[in-house]
Amino acid sequence: MKPKSGLTRFYNCYILRDSKIIKEDLWIRDGKIENPEQVFYVEQLQADVTVNCEGLLIAPGFIDIQINGGWGVDFSYDSENVKEGLRKVSKELLAHGVTSFCPTMVTSDVDKYRKILPLIKKTDGGKHGATILGLHLEGPFINLAKKGAHVEELIRIPENGIKTIEEVYGSLDNVVIVTLAPELAGATEAIKELADMGIRVALGHSTASLAQGEEAVECGANLITHLFNAMLPFHHRDPGLVGLLASTTQKQVFYGIISDGIHTHPAALRIASRTNPEGLVLVSDAVAAQGLADGNYHIGPQHVTVEGGRAYVTGTKVLCGSTTALDACVATLRKSLDCSLEYALEAASLHPAKALGIDNRKGRLNFGCDADFVMLHPDKIKIESTWIAGECVYKCNKM
Repeated sequence: MKPKSGLTRFYNCYILRDSKIIKEDLWIRDGKIENPEQVFYVEQLQADVTVNCEGLLIAPGFIDIQINGGWGVDFSYDSENVKEGLRKVSKELLAHGVTSFCPTMVTSDVDKYRKILPLIKKTDGGKHGATILGLHLEGPFINLAKKGAHVEELIRIPENGIKTIEEVYGSLDNVVIVTLAPELAGATEAIKELADMGIRVALGHSTASLAQGEEAVECGANLITHLFNAMLPFHHRDPGLVGLLASTTQKQVFYGIISDGIHTHPAALRIASRTNPEGLVLVSDAVAAQGLADGNYHIGPQHVTVEGGRAYVTGTKVLCGSTTALDACVATLRKSLDCSLEYALEAASLHPAKALGIDNRKGRLNFGCDADFVMLHPDKIKIESTWIAGECVYKCNKM
């Protein structure tokens, strides 16, 4: 009897690959996407399992690189229940097509960083929840003038570069992104040192000029945190960080954007995407109220009030993150831009993978990549099922 091949074949489906939707089967083995030619002509194997996709589209799983929490959990607030909170959010994200994410901490005190950071580790995803790629630390090295919802008393200056940063965070072992303002004293040196460590540096909560932004990019920064929000507005004589979208720097600058219908006007979305289409990275920037009703919540030490789905610093009209999941952001982006389905889906998968430098294994359906994907209807963005390493981890209804 022939031994089992370990192969699963998905048929009667469309696939998003290399920015095109094609009619083709998808082959999976050992959590990776297989080349069918290798299977047929070299190994001469048949699939052990076949899955009829009934005409659904298979797209790479979504990657959310900025998410503060959801379903009552705030990653910066409850240091006593970090692991339980991570499990809850990781599990809930599967229904929204998110297969990987970066738990995000906003500006916090040193004690919180020392307690929480060691407990948020990089972990593989599965039925228990989405893959944790590593932490995104947004603050405290930001500009007071653009603090947004961050608590003023906790904001710091990285005056001694990486030394100050390590003194505040304690450990950078599981950190993949640090957001900071490049105009601060010591920031340039910190950017170089963080980049040398393989940590992505995002520019945000900043009053930086374009020249300061370009210097930061040359030193290793490659991201902008929630474009248009918590930064100087575009000005024709000095476009600030927004100008990095059309900068003459030879490096690709990626920019997170919150397409929730609240944070960014559709016209601003169109301007950004037409100026630098490859750099657009959809982020939810979701807070603890994601998936829940209006009410009172936290983002770090800050009190949050949600009214009509809008999250404000309590007692103000200062926005402090969204309540919208990433799949809804994809739908809003597509509608706002009137763009192709391919582009909208890749803005939440391929683009964030490129920004993190992991597109050799995530964000694509190329041979050899991780079999992290979603199934959805080609004519609408509705998640029917979510798969991690070739295993179904969420199903909306029977296929």
